[in-house]
Amino acid sequence: MINLNSLRTRHTRFLNLWHARAATRTRAQVTGFVSQPEPRTIGSFARGRQLIAGNYLFAGTLLHEPGKALWDLETPDAAYRAELHGFAWLDDLAAVGDVPARHKAQDWLWGWIEAYGKGRGPGWTPDLTGRRLIRWINHAIFVLRGVESDQSHAFYRSLVQQTQFLSRRWRGAAPGLPRFEALTGLIYAGLSLEGQEDLADPAINALARECVLQVDDQGGLPTRNPEELLDVFTLLTWAAAALSDAGRTPPDAHLSAIERIAPTLRSLRHSDGSLARFHGGGRGVEGWLDHALAASGVRTAQPDGLAMGYARLSAGRTSIIIDAAPPPVGAASGNAHASTLAFEVTSGRRPLIVNCGSGASFGLDWRRAGRATPSHSALSLGGYSSARLDEADADTGLEALIGGPDHVPVEISHASDGMRFQGGHNGYVPSHGLTHARTLELTHDGRGLAGEDMLLAMEDADKRRFDSALDAGQLKGIRFEIRFHLHPDVDATLDLGGAAVSMALKSGEVWVFRHDGAHSLTFEPGVYLETTRLKPRGAQQIVLTGMAFTYATRIRWSLSKAQETAIGVRDLSMDEPFVEEV
Repeated sequence: MINLNSLRTRHTRFLNLWHARAATRTRAQVTGFVSQPEPRTIGSFARGRQLIAGNYLFAGTLLHEPGKALWDLETPDAAYRAELHGFAWLDDLAAVGDVPARHKAQDWLWGWIEAYGKGRGPGWTPDLTGRRLIRWINHAIFVLRGVESDQSHAFYRSLVQQTQFLSRRWRGAAPGLPRFEALTGLIYAGLSLEGQEDLADPAINALARECVLQVDDQGGLPTRNPEELLDVFTLLTWAAAALSDAGRTPPDAHLSAIERIAPTLRSLRHSDGSLARFHGGGRGVEGWLDHALAASGVRTAQPDGLAMGYARLSAGRTSIIIDAAPPPVGAASGNAHASTLAFEVTSGRRPLIVNCGSGASFGLDWRRAGRATPSHSALSLGGYSSARLDEADADTGLEALIGGPDHVPVEISHASDGMRFQGGHNGYVPSHGLTHARTLELTHDGRGLAGEDMLLAMEDADKRRFDSALDAGQLKGIRFEIRFHLHPDVDATLDLGGAAVSMALKSGEVWVFRHDGAHSLTFEPGVYLETTRLKPRGAQQIVLTGMAFTYATRIRWSLSKAQETAIGVRDLSMDEPFVEEV
């Protein structure tokens, strides 16, 4: 049987290779910039120093190869190679900005031209080419300082060739972030390079069309990945700023997308400035979210109700973000998680309750584990997830999410002493006949959170399915687990003979978890997955376990600050430096 996806993938690779070779034969000559956008990419000084020292950390893998150039590394996988060829590391070297950093940047940039500039290698895809063009143009002054004229000509010639490739192949980029990267890179090049101005207008119009197609009325993306939304938002603000610098006005659809996304990102921002970690997204580079929001100039308030399918409760120093919509479906679900009604809690600058995160950088097993419901601060039935993974695509390796909730009613209202979230999902109805309902109430001062989880067999058909599930288990009940994953920096201990858990944050705040006593509380090892680490971090999790015997099961629990904890905390504790992470 012919695999159509496999055929499409091979056809895409062939077209990329063919157009890359054709573009590198262009005779166009460019010797400078018409105008050059201000560098807006944010690099890390610490990462730049690590690169200079020969510590190459990309896609979750560290290669310690002092004295070896990037292009001589034995790369472990495609994700590692993609980060090399995307040139985002140039931001880090530019952040250092001294002579050794500039020499490294020059050696590696012209090394790429020599090794891959003829249209060879894995870097000739529309998204990576767009990402690479943005960095080369942003840091042109940095890398061209002190070079010979023949090197300068090679630099501009390669820029033109890559621009020509993008003008022919941007449509080959997958819809979503890859296509936004390709078009933004083409806009940068078209506005900046001599003789390439004619390529700018088609790219500007195409980017506006993508804004209409990909950014919905809530300012969200089909993938519902908060970090991906930040990446798209950043690209749109960069493109808008580049157009403004060139004396051009971005199309209305472009500006409207920025105006829709900004308040959504504010809703997805925890009190520590990081993003909620859902559907394959991480916390984001420190400071990037606030910088992007400030640079956009959009001051629109957070929307009422849901933002990209997430609900937010916030008061005092506390922020809570809840996955309150069905998971992505189809092609958009390749990185989606079974996280419906999972939530995260942050107090001040310190995460408290988290999801485990994406394990994609730690291998296939970790990737799958990170997508399961038990890896989230949510309820699961006997280890079952609220959605399942389909078979992996033969070429991409991505597994779509299937069989998830398709009905997630939500209501956000004011309680007598704060805010209330009420939501439910039908993800367990097909297997167990049970609807999961969750209520969260946050007090006005942010010092207390009351939670209630219910398992309900609501319709007659649901009750029959529940009875069948009970019979299959010999009437021992249907086991459920409610997990509360703690951030690795939380120092937690069991109190009151196992009836409560005390959780101390680095800020000095102390939170206490309690429950109604009707179910079993255990304190178990957990894990925290983040791409900036070489391996998963050990953590802890609170697990409430019980058995559902009837058509209605209720579990009550609470989180509250200890009475002796100050209302205001001056949080001076410093996070671990990057060098310790590698």
